[in-house]
Amino acid sequence: MARKNQKAPWEEEEEIIWVSKTEMKEDMEALQKLGEELVGLKPSSLDRFPLDDDLREAIANAQRFKNEAKRRQLQYIGKLMRQIDPEPIQAELDRLRNKHSQATAELHKLEEMRDRIITEIDPAIEEVMDQHPEADRQRLRQLARQAQKEKGGNKPPKASREIFQILKALKEL
Repeated sequence: MARKNQKAPWEEEEEIIWVSKTEMKEDMEALQKLGEELVGLKPSSLDRFPLDDDLREAIANAQRFKNEAKRRQLQYIGKLMRQIDPEPIQAELDRLRNKHSQATAELHKLEEMRDRIITEIDPAIEEVMDQHPEADRQRLRQLARQAQKEKGGNKPPKASREIFQILKALKEL
């Protein structure tokens, strides 16, 4: 009767989690897509990624290959990616994408400020002066008036570009 309460050795093991073949294939394809994104990056950007030597060499080769050879090389990269943890690579790739979108958003803000300076002149320049007291108020006013004249005379926006460059330089300070 004592045996009735005891479990057989195979019953004591942890529950086995079954993964379907389709799910395994989807995971492999996701790793291959991650590898494709790495192949699309510049070599200078790849230096920031935590890659082992074999994977780094495979990516460099894939960047040189064309068509069918490239497809086979991408499959090989996917195979190498299955042997490592893709999380740090994905995190660095996300950080790289976010950095690019942040830079684009900052440039859009500068363009909007430039357009406000050209249309409103004094209130927009005051706002710039509040944020950056070292800015040259007189130069900004002069360029804003010049940009308005260029816009009205259908001339190239030289003053507008110069205002943008000044705002960009102020942002970097």
